[in-house]
Amino acid sequence: MVAAAGFYLFRYGLDRPVAATYALFAAVALGGLAKIPGTGRQRAATALRLLPVCWLLVVVGTFLSVRTWSAVVGMLAVGFALAFAAVGGPRPAGAAPGLQLLYILPSFPPYAPSTLGERLIGTTTGLAFFIAAEALIFPEPGPPSYRSRAAHAADAAAHCATLLTTPPYALTDDEIRAAWESSGSLRSLTVPEAERPAGPGMRDRALAHTGLATRTLLSRLAQLPAPPDGRPGLEVTAVLQTVAELATATAACLRAGPSPVVPHENLVKARAHLSAVSAGPVPTGAPDLPPAVLRRHAAVLEIADAALAVATAADLAVHGRHATVDSGKGRFWYAGTWAPVLWWHRLRGHAGRRSVFFQNAVRIALALTAARLVAGVDTLPQGFWATLATLTLTRTTMDETWHTIRLALAGTLAGALVTAGALSLAGTDTAVYAVVLPVWMLFAFTVGPVKGVGWAQGLFTVLVALVFAQLAPPTWRLAEVRVLDVLVGSAIGAVFGVLAWPRGAHDELRQAMAELLRRAAEIVVATGASVAGGGAVSAPSGVPGHRSLQRAVVLAESAYAQFQCEPTPFGGPARRPAPRTVDWQATLMAGHHTLWGSERLLTPPLIRLGPAAAESVSVLGERVAGRMLLVSAALDPGSDTPTGPIPLIGPVLEQAVTEPSGAPRLYYATVSWLGSLMADLTRMARGGPGPGQGPRAP
Repeated sequence: MVAAAGFYLFRYGLDRPVAATYALFAAVALGGLAKIPGTGRQRAATALRLLPVCWLLVVVGTFLSVRTWSAVVGMLAVGFALAFAAVGGPRPAGAAPGLQLLYILPSFPPYAPSTLGERLIGTTTGLAFFIAAEALIFPEPGPPSYRSRAAHAADAAAHCATLLTTPPYALTDDEIRAAWESSGSLRSLTVPEAERPAGPGMRDRALAHTGLATRTLLSRLAQLPAPPDGRPGLEVTAVLQTVAELATATAACLRAGPSPVVPHENLVKARAHLSAVSAGPVPTGAPDLPPAVLRRHAAVLEIADAALAVATAADLAVHGRHATVDSGKGRFWYAGTWAPVLWWHRLRGHAGRRSVFFQNAVRIALALTAARLVAGVDTLPQGFWATLATLTLTRTTMDETWHTIRLALAGTLAGALVTAGALSLAGTDTAVYAVVLPVWMLFAFTVGPVKGVGWAQGLFTVLVALVFAQLAPPTWRLAEVRVLDVLVGSAIGAVFGVLAWPRGAHDELRQAMAELLRRAAEIVVATGASVAGGGAVSAPSGVPGHRSLQRAVVLAESAYAQFQCEPTPFGGPARRPAPRTVDWQATLMAGHHTLWGSERLLTPPLIRLGPAAAESVSVLGERVAGRMLLVSAALDPGSDTPTGPIPLIGPVLEQAVTEPSGAPRLYYATVSWLGSLMADLTRMARGGPGPGQGPRAP
């Protein structure tokens, strides 16, 4: 409706064929080629914000089309910039193909800057119709937002913490299963694309941090064992009660309530008191705390730390710069940072050949540039369609590209035959094309996306002929030109599909996850050595390899997101997938847990451990790091070890030496952290709760 309204308004109402062309293709660009996620109102809001970008692309494309070399250089720069903008989240990524089309259209001859006004008027009208239609016609109910999901999970955490303060002071299997389900609702695969907090801004980063910290909190609560003597202790009960209060206040904050300042401060005090009781000197005549109690204290302190992180991140996500909960530094480094700086951090993190966003941007930019060069140098008739074919048919893997090209060529050939017959029968009677076009548009835009790329290309071939038959005297050779253009564009897409990272995100996912575990292993060893030697660091960045692990986490997350967008090719051999039993989310959580735990344990002042405790911590750290390297070697496609199913890791962290007597709390906190990393490795290898684990693996 939008495409037809804009086209007929200018073509027959105002006799402006240039404006008619741009009105139609503006609607096709953002309404058909672009895949902006979200409801109609969300897509309308995104398109409204992109309107200045659309104007700029039309202006730049118009003036750069004066020479082939300037158009080619512009295609390279604009093509890379628009594709690389996908690092900004699902909405920029979805809009990028449509924006590419709005630059491609004016970058081809004729060089007619005098028609720029008509081009902009047509583009604006088409987009205005599209925005109005998306916002007003067939309104869709909005799915639960990520904030509401996080609030629900925080309520679940509050419920779990409350249950842990009453007999039997441990969660039942049903309650653990409920915690698992609440945690799973925050996984990116269960969240609609438009609701995922994937942007580089402070609020999006904080909301993503909220989800990850909430999953950590639920995991730690579910793993907390019952007290060894049946009595949790007043200090432990006080911490868990305050955790429940803070989780409830955090859920209210996520529902646009006030900042959880007071509960946050209360938990800080309760946590400090438990830490002092666990680490402080034993009063004269009082028995020493047994190791089982100290281990439970360490686990409860980790729960408190996760709850504090949830509250701080949620306050930043809701109130931004007006957040009142003290965020400190370290893990909340982005708090108070200007948006341009955060964008720079995101772009710099992906400016390398290991980033799948960088790979995709280079691939599509080079392919579009080659198509524009061929169209300009060889004076390819209707070269615009060859470039558009390159844009729509290039895929991230060679298997997908070849399969897509075969279907597209078959569909285009069928559409060309229909077009040739229709043009021969109707001749120059534009009234026939004017009547048929709206009906064919409805058919093409409805059936094409459902039936696949072959149908879409065939139906679009006929649609193009119906449009251009109303702009210039038609001949049957228009169908021939369309087939030639698609053939050239497909060939260019196939060439760059072979030359530029032909396996897509598959190998990059394994490589990125393997690198993540290697970097995490380095930090585990360095942290264990620092704890054993009593050496604190002034900032998280002082831990050897900390920044490298941060970047490895970013690249692993982007590779995982890209991998989810690559379906198994139809027909022919399937790609070599990473093991299906691998829980990639657990792999990412292991990276984050390594960063957070290292930061917490190395906060000064550190207590110097005795010889036995220091030896135990060092050996246990090396053992966990060894497990990480074992899994890393199984995942790495470039290692000497053949890739395949990763080894199963037992959830129990065996003691390296006899447990030292009289060890300080720091020892048990370190062992608890290492044990949680072993639990992550267990979930990673088994893809979730495995045999013998039951539901205790959220």
